[in-house]
Amino acid sequence: MKGSKLPNVICVLPGTSGQVIIVGAHFDRVSAGDGVVDNWSGASLLPSLYEAIKSEPRRHTYIFIGFTDEEAGEVGSNFYVQQMTKEQVAATVAMVNMDTLGLAPSEVWASHSDQRLMSLLIYMAKLLNLPIRGVNVDKVGSTDAEQFSKRNIPRITIHSLNQQSWDAQILHTSKDKLSAIHPDEYYQTYHLVAAYIALLDQLDDTTPPK
Repeated sequence: MKGSKLPNVICVLPGTSGQVIIVGAHFDRVSAGDGVVDNWSGASLLPSLYEAIKSEPRRHTYIFIGFTDEEAGEVGSNFYVQQMTKEQVAATVAMVNMDTLGLAPSEVWASHSDQRLMSLLIYMAKLLNLPIRGVNVDKVGSTDAEQFSKRNIPRITIHSLNQQSWDAQILHTSKDKLSAIHPDEYYQTYHLVAAYIALLDQLDDTTPPK
């Protein structure tokens, strides 16, 4: 892959239709800290989410992607998106991105998420009685989901970066280590995302059920 020493890691879980749901998280990190929060917290959920839904029949094909070199300018996600054909773009109904989890209860980057996908996430959180908040992180930077938005693929970014955790200066510092993760809140996010991506498969469109 041009501009990267490491490839993207891709796992495909086939469905019965031609439609696709992409679930992604970057696995690279900066040199400061251990990169547990940013973004082992997201990347480590990819195999767990695969295991959570693999035994159930599904219409959509799920593509789980560990993106390389997000910290170097979203190199991996940009490469993946640029390689997609027009037919693959048209078949992709959602891109669910996970970045920086476990610092707080589940949050969604509202200003950079498809509104219908976000409504479904809120619906599922209420159904499971789990917390969800809209917290915009426009000033922090970008995410791999934005590469998909450039090709008009509906995307949503789930994170946990609120004002308190930002003020604690955990990201890109030596404080980014396992002790920064709140296990209960991290598990709640896993529970929510697993149920959410299963819900996406059950719907013909992204309109919240009544």
